Amino acid sequence: MTVLLLDDRWPSLIPLEAYGRLGGRLEFTDEVPVTVRWNIDRLVAAEGPGVLVSTDDLDPRVRARVDAGEEVIVAESRRDPVRVAVRAMERACSIGEWEASQTHRSLLPYLAEEAQEFADQVVVWEGDGDDQALLKELGDVLLQVLFHAEIASRRAAFDFGDVAGSFVDKLRSRSPYLFDGTTRVVAVEEQERLWALGKSRE
Repeated sequence: MTVLLLDDRWPSLIPLEAYGRLGGRLEFTDEVPVTVRWNIDRLVAAEGPGVLVSTDDLDPRVRARVDAGEEVIVAESRRDPVRVAVRAMERACSIGEWEASQTHRSLLPYLAEEAQEFADQVVVWEGDGDDQALLKELGDVLLQVLFHAEIASRRAAFDFGDVAGSFVDKLRSRSPYLFDGTTRVVAVEEQERLWALGKSRE
């Protein structure tokens, strides 16, 4: 049997390498949306070893088939480092006792500490140019953003995607030249004017 692992964010996007390689009886793990189930059979030939379609690589049926060495076709977007980071934080808050006990307030000292460590590393970096050390400290700051977003997600307030969307919305309002096709260099004075204008509208 072939395992087809789709991205839960975009389950209807079938990897190109799956075309012409799927055949036989279709099976789905429970979380696969109905719209995918209704439409994927158009891609599956009548003959073949069968196909298990899933978005959950931890599902026991998926694990058993992967462990047995069966063919796996994976949506490339599942390897996106941002997706992997969000999923890791989600898992940490689900199975880590310490992580599950944290709140926005309890994490404030860590956020301040990580931001300061990044700032300190920037000063050091200006002297030694150690990009890997800078990257590591910036990753620690990102961890804090992921953690706060996951806490909010668990109360259905917002998630990491919403945080990213908030950032984009602010840029659309305050730096419209990033989205309107502008190709010339935008002068600092114009940037400041547009930033202030956007901020006043908000």
